[in-house]
Amino acid sequence: MQDDQKSKKSLVCFTSFRSNPKNKFINRLKNILQMLNVKDLSKKRGIVGIKTHFGEKGCTTFIQPVYIRQIIDLLKPYDWKLFVTDTNTIYLGERANSVDHMNLAIQHGFTLSSLGAPVIISDGVRGNAFKEVEIENGQFYKKVKVAWDIAHCNALVVVSHVKGHMLSGFGGALKNLGMGCAPRTHKYSMHANLTPVVKKDKCIGCGECVNWCPGEAIKVIDTKAKIDAKLCIGCGECIGACPERAINLPWDESAANVQRKYVETARGVMKALGQKIFFINFINNVTPDCDCMSHSDASLVPDIGVAFSFDPVALDKASVDLVNQSEGIRGSSLSKNFAAGEDKFKDVFPHLDWNVQLEHAVKLGLGSKNYELKVIE
Repeated sequence: MQDDQKSKKSLVCFTSFRSNPKNKFINRLKNILQMLNVKDLSKKRGIVGIKTHFGEKGCTTFIQPVYIRQIIDLLKPYDWKLFVTDTNTIYLGERANSVDHMNLAIQHGFTLSSLGAPVIISDGVRGNAFKEVEIENGQFYKKVKVAWDIAHCNALVVVSHVKGHMLSGFGGALKNLGMGCAPRTHKYSMHANLTPVVKKDKCIGCGECVNWCPGEAIKVIDTKAKIDAKLCIGCGECIGACPERAINLPWDESAANVQRKYVETARGVMKALGQKIFFINFINNVTPDCDCMSHSDASLVPDIGVAFSFDPVALDKASVDLVNQSEGIRGSSLSKNFAAGEDKFKDVFPHLDWNVQLEHAVKLGLGSKNYELKVIE
């Protein structure tokens, strides 16, 4: 299976955000969905979830509701029962339970009236509603937990925001599928055995990391943050919360294994839905940090476009390539890799290897890193 996936080329369709009066953006999206026969994803009247991210309070660069509405409007002629969804988080923020999570989604514009479809948090009020799914050839799991409502869909459309990430270098379709479709209880497992370290020469003792730590594992002692490894749950929120970037992951197996664990969970999601999953990556507002942060930094590159595929591995690889082929923006978090062809995510997170998730996904048969990019203008 692994050799087959390495040699196979998967189709990835792409359209730019550049204006084209002769073929408007919404028309290009429609053409791509028709070209890829997305209507065959589910039977009529099937329940189809649209998995996205509503953004943490203070974040402004998540995929905006207007784009999700455009996708919903294009899917409605297929006569599916559509809902928009996400799962609860393990860190202390506005998305740790479904009540607060729903209220934040509304504040960010994700409502029935704005989307034309209801919003449902898929892992229950407290994040403990799930279905266990057996997987094969997992390095860490024989069974993974998938959020209950997602596991019981007829099909899933995964709409992901491509951006940097403090645990994996970058996050796209694979992370949204694996980490994003897991209940709170399984997220703890994926983050286990991972303890960030504080660079004391950079730490100013501001306490932002303390405010974001769900395990109460951080204290400011003598104007420096200190992390108690026994209490740390490995969620990594302190890394993104630190304004001085004084907290980082040690580059060892524990950091790479977070990627491998969410890829194995993604395998379980795909099995639960019988492979009935379609992926859309928005490559705009490519910030260094994920949308779980309570802030939004400047983009690393100009807005690029939207990519589509049934193969999440090919889609993520194409998305990273499109980012790295772009010129970096001066004044962003980039320090040196500004030129087209240079690795933007490696610049921001030099201790992380974003390719680990792709390699593990190929090994498990989730897709291929080889792709054919079809540009729709």
